[in-house]
Amino acid sequence: MNASDEFTAFVTRELQSLRLAGLFKEERVIAGPQGPRVRLADGRELINLCANNYLGLSAHPRVVRAAQQAMDTHGYGMSSVRFICGTQDRHKALEARLSRFLGTDDTILYAAAFDANGGLFEPLFTEEDAIVSDTLNHASVIDGIRLCRARRYRYAHDDMADLERCLRQARADGARFVLAFTDGVFSMDGSVAQLDRMRALCDAHGALLGIDDSHATGFVGPTGRGTHEHRGLLVDGAARVDFITGTLGKALGGASGGFTSGRREVIELLRQRSRPYLFSNSLAPAIVGASLAVLDLLEESAEPRRRVMDNARWFRAAMSEAGFDLKPGEHPIVPIMVYDAPKAQALAARLLELGVYVVGFFYPVVPKGQARVRVQLSAAHERGQLEQAVAAFRQAGRELGLVP
Repeated sequence: MNASDEFTAFVTRELQSLRLAGLFKEERVIAGPQGPRVRLADGRELINLCANNYLGLSAHPRVVRAAQQAMDTHGYGMSSVRFICGTQDRHKALEARLSRFLGTDDTILYAAAFDANGGLFEPLFTEEDAIVSDTLNHASVIDGIRLCRARRYRYAHDDMADLERCLRQARADGARFVLAFTDGVFSMDGSVAQLDRMRALCDAHGALLGIDDSHATGFVGPTGRGTHEHRGLLVDGAARVDFITGTLGKALGGASGGFTSGRREVIELLRQRSRPYLFSNSLAPAIVGASLAVLDLLEESAEPRRRVMDNARWFRAAMSEAGFDLKPGEHPIVPIMVYDAPKAQALAARLLELGVYVVGFFYPVVPKGQARVRVQLSAAHERGQLEQAVAAFRQAGRELGLVP
């Protein structure tokens, strides 16, 4: 057996072990736009409860039209990176709009939020520095921190006493700069970081504070600015957070693209040194144009924010009444706890048969023994759709012995 065949045999065994453990992830093919209902390639139409389309804007007519108009005026693709010949006036306009929206000096766009986190830490922090990270931070945050040479400290999820312990230790170890970094909203739990308490601890220990706010930007907080606004850290229009990373691929239209926002000097240094920015094609004009239209919509009306939060409250109450074990919270992410990976897979599969599109999550996406089906509500969901979904959950849950 040659090296290629031997390696292929190894990969085949790895895939088989995933299937046997109930950890294999299947992809379902959608044959149409993202929305509260989706049509699969096999023709089935399902209530969609697993997209990041929080504000229901992924197929909004004004957003689609803005994308089309941007292609008419600015073309399909940039064929270049930003510093060579890939910066358009629309890129600068979107960066300025995001900065104003978030309450920061400046913003830098990336091809994805994963790239924003991957390109943040390495240009700014060295072995002289320390980064303190929540144990449940997103994989992109974890990978981005690994790319830099700063000393790493981890604190128990949302545990402020443990965060303070890490901050003290980093200072005792002689760190030059210390950064505490957290998800604003944790994607698997729907829990919201205690940014106000984190800011106070960081100030007490001379540390910086940063957040990945991908699951909050656009709809969390009184005007949708994000977790920092929700926790009182948007003061007189200025963010009291040093770094904000986020995405255009969730509430802000649902396409792709990410950003980092903060002090003007910091953003300028990222433009000079951040590798995902320097060596990736510029964000496509259609996405930029559509994102500007999304920001217009957000500033015109609070109704989509109100609807998604109302839907989340109603669904949480209905599922609790049905007997399901939910992670507590108010966010439109609603984790239905199953704990066993194969059973989470079975629940998601049965719901698919009953007309509800959800996905089971299990290790390594969540810790072992914490398997779940994660539901995500949208402003586009109608109450009748949610009632139908709860009835399907109740039926599947009884069949699998999850609820009485």
